[in-house]
Amino acid sequence: MKWRSMTSSRSRSAMGGFTLLEIMVALAVFATLAAAVLSASQYVVKQRGAVEARLFAAWLADNRLNELRLQAGLVVGQQQQLVSMDQRDWVLHQHISATADPRLLQVDIQVSPSDSTHPLYRGSGWIPVAHE
Repeated sequence: MKWRSMTSSRSRSAMGGFTLLEIMVALAVFATLAAAVLSASQYVVKQRGAVEARLFAAWLADNRLNELRLQAGLVVGQQQQLVSMDQRDWVLHQHISATADPRLLQVDIQVSPSDSTHPLYRGSGWIPVAHE
């Protein structure tokens, strides 16, 4: 009878399988990797919103500069404008100044969300002076 119990214990160990310690180590590694992936994905989602906001700000500045190029009789000075785009309000600050070349005006445009004073985009351009 003693011989019989030894053969049954040998057949169990010969079956193979994982020990509790091996399973716990594998779970710990998996949990660490899952936490790292979750953290990275949250960072990507957060950055996507910031990049989208800067892109809209750049579009608004470019649109405003092109609108100014189409206008006749631009006046040197500063102006502020509230614009809606993508269901958000944006503030455009423009500064038109004379340059060393009397044929050109320099335009500096800053775009910021209406709820912030920090500009997301700053751009400059030059517009030819329209002679009438």
